[in-house]
Amino acid sequence: MTGSIRLFLPVPLAVGGTVPLTAPQRHYLGTVMRRRPGDVVHPFNPTDGEFAARLLPGGAGLEVECRLLAPRPELPLWLLFAPLKRDATDLVIRQATELGATDLVPVLTARSNVRTLTRPRAEAITIEAAEQCERLGPPAIHPAQPLAALLAGWSGPPLFAALERAAAPPPQGFSGPAALLVGPEGGFAPEELDVLRAHPLVTPIGLGRTILRAETAVVAGLALLQAARRD
Repeated sequence: MTGSIRLFLPVPLAVGGTVPLTAPQRHYLGTVMRRRPGDVVHPFNPTDGEFAARLLPGGAGLEVECRLLAPRPELPLWLLFAPLKRDATDLVIRQATELGATDLVPVLTARSNVRTLTRPRAEAITIEAAEQCERLGPPAIHPAQPLAALLAGWSGPPLFAALERAAAPPPQGFSGPAALLVGPEGGFAPEELDVLRAHPLVTPIGLGRTILRAETAVVAGLALLQAARRD
């Protein structure tokens, strides 16, 4: 069978070594993808890079043959977003992974209709997306925080807040780490907007003339930040 499968393995990878596979991974490779002993698989992680490996007899593990990609650092790109209904949240997580987000933070706002995030489901989506988009690792998922608490203790990178009807310009040229904040369906409450505009580490940005759905705003905002970053 031609082609290869990328498989995220958060264990040490090295040329000449063997890597055991879990039961779900064996099922995925053997039953779902119909790989057989001797077929090539590409295991990867952000610490060691990406490798070519062959499936061992019985599908019990992989024998690592050569390294294809060395580890490469990623500039921090945080996404702070209000959780949405399940399918929309899944879409946000998947697209943020594809667009290079390194950290995902669920944010609880006054108008949030959903106040929880199923972490195992979210992690599975980030891993699948990383495997498909050829990243060396999925983004980190942080615990949910109320917006007020997050802003009060924010010590992360410069924070760009997508504010609808704010008449703000899109993100301009900048260097280094960045974070994007996107609110819930219905936008931020007036008192939240006041806090965001007054916060010294927050830069309001616009995403165009039309009002976007929250999941669309995530894609537009991350793409604009990536395009504006000079690194």
